[in-house]
Amino acid sequence: MDPNLWAYTPTSGRTTDASLIGYKVEATDGSIGKVDKHSDEVGSAHLVVDTGPWIFGKRVQLPAGIISSIDAAAEIVYVSRTKDEIKNAPEFDEDPHTDDRDYRERLGGYYGGFMC
Repeated sequence: MDPNLWAYTPTSGRTTDASLIGYKVEATDGSIGKVDKHSDEVGSAHLVVDTGPWIFGKRVQLPAGIISSIDAAAEIVYVSRTKDEIKNAPEFDEDPHTDDRDYRERLGGYYGGFMC
């Protein structure tokens, strides 16, 4: 698993003091929802996105490394994946008793399989 997948790229435009909650999220082929949560934790930075009705309200976790850019003025996060790639990602499990490391490894393996 690529450890850089869990960190914001230097060119993403991420500033650690700004909240991304409520920002729209744009895949390479259109809108996928809004940021519900985000984490800047070293080694596991990510977004949790509420996809709304386009895939029946599913929530997905996106590693920070797939964020291509952030437009703070427009409140939009652009990601380097298609809607289908995100839709087919491993199911996000909010159960606090789930092994986060195992989930991150599966998710990292999934997203790491696509070229950025």
